[in-house]
Amino acid sequence: MSLFLCVDCGGSKTSAVIADRSGTILGRALGGPSNFAYMSAAAFTDAVRVAVSNALKTCISPPSIDPIPLPPSTETFASAWFGISGVDSLAAVANASAALSALLGIPLGPRLVVANDTHLLAAPLRLYPDIKHAVTAIAGTGSCVVSFQHEPSGMLSELARTGGWGWILGDEGGGFHVGRETMRQMMYDAAHSSLGMKPLPPSSLKEKVLRRFGIEGVENAPEVLPVVHLPEPSTEEAAASAPSYLLVAREKRLSELAPLVFEAAFKEKDPFALNVLRICAEGLADQIAMLCREPGEDPSLKPRAVEANEAALCFGGSLVGIEDYRALIYEALAKKGHVFKYVVFVDDAAAVGAVGLASLGKT
Repeated sequence: MSLFLCVDCGGSKTSAVIADRSGTILGRALGGPSNFAYMSAAAFTDAVRVAVSNALKTCISPPSIDPIPLPPSTETFASAWFGISGVDSLAAVANASAALSALLGIPLGPRLVVANDTHLLAAPLRLYPDIKHAVTAIAGTGSCVVSFQHEPSGMLSELARTGGWGWILGDEGGGFHVGRETMRQMMYDAAHSSLGMKPLPPSSLKEKVLRRFGIEGVENAPEVLPVVHLPEPSTEEAAASAPSYLLVAREKRLSELAPLVFEAAFKEKDPFALNVLRICAEGLADQIAMLCREPGEDPSLKPRAVEANEAALCFGGSLVGIEDYRALIYEALAKKGHVFKYVVFVDDAAAVGAVGLASLGKT
């Protein structure tokens, strides 16, 4: 069989898509989270196994009801491309590649491409013959920004990157940042109230967040701090009596607030929530701008920087899939003087990658 596999491994899910040599998608499936930096190699491999095994069910004749065991008993994949969140170093690439080679029966080498998930988002650069640079920005559960150059060979080479530092150190503009910034702004407002200043207007978002964690009254907002800092219960006995929100990993307690923030900001027009998202959008815009050359800037100062007006900005991830949020990012970038020639939201990175891989297989 000559199948082309692309897998998008993220902090929330694993998406596997399989195409044939013509670029027709034959199978697709989802698995659980697969951020390589946040889990063991075994857990990562299991998430990929679930997604790929189920995607293969419709790629055989007759189609199978059960997942296809891995590694395959016969050579199945002509090549595979993995875009993996949390793969941000050569060591991580090597470790992930070894695990995936064993899982899929693909030898280490050019048939197995393993890179950060931002690489999948750069695929649309091939659609624009009048430019040769792109900046990809992922903002889902976490975030990362990477710039690319389209080489004469047709391959995409990485120029520079920033972000992808995880929920404690960064993830600007992603779900972790949105949840963290919500908590921070609530604490700022609590400090404002402690000064005896004029009361702030009510916020539907604050009420929802406090209610989520069993806290009554905005004046008691500081009681939310233990929710952020307390670890999960270490024993079954402790877990049995703990509130449900403490059973969730600390970082997820923050990232899972993002839907509440977006609903309050864009549906309920809550100024507090909108301010939170504007701060987060500006954080992501700062990182995009870092990889760009300022208008009129001496090219020798940042030799590998991209000129926005001659480049594409490729977005991916659940948060930047929301048009109103992207608009806040565009606004922040424009204020910094960076207006991209093309802007693309890649809704299905794994599908784009599988079809692109198949097209390279024809050459």
